[in-house]
Amino acid sequence: QVQLVESGGGLVQFGGSLRLSCAASGGTFSTYAMGWFRQAPGKEREIVASLSRRGGRQYYAESAKGRFAISRDNVKNTVYLQMNSLKPEDTGVYYCAADSRWDESLITIGNGVDYWGKGTLVTVSS
Repeated sequence: QVQLVESGGGLVQFGGSLRLSCAASGGTFSTYAMGWFRQAPGKEREIVASLSRRGGRQYYAESAKGRFAISRDNVKNTVYLQMNSLKPEDTGVYYCAADSRWDESLITIGNGVDYWGKGTLVTVSS
């Protein structure tokens, strides 16, 4: 059983930056593809970015391209999401996700993901 704990959320002004962290425990971190999802008020959860288990492949939603960067540290068992140039539409609860993989494939949808964190709230004021 893998536990995922997100941190780093908070209130930030338009154009600001935040760095989210997700610490994993209870499993072999390097065997999991990792992803960040967000759920805005009144909307469905959507993927923001994901990273293959060794970090060799990345995926970004169109809304995140050029502004967000996902990375992982397989020694610290942590995945990060650096978010720059934040906009009010980035507001939402950000969830960390882990999915067991045998290869460098990516998480691109939420269905079937093995583990989820409880989320961290990001609020971007205009």
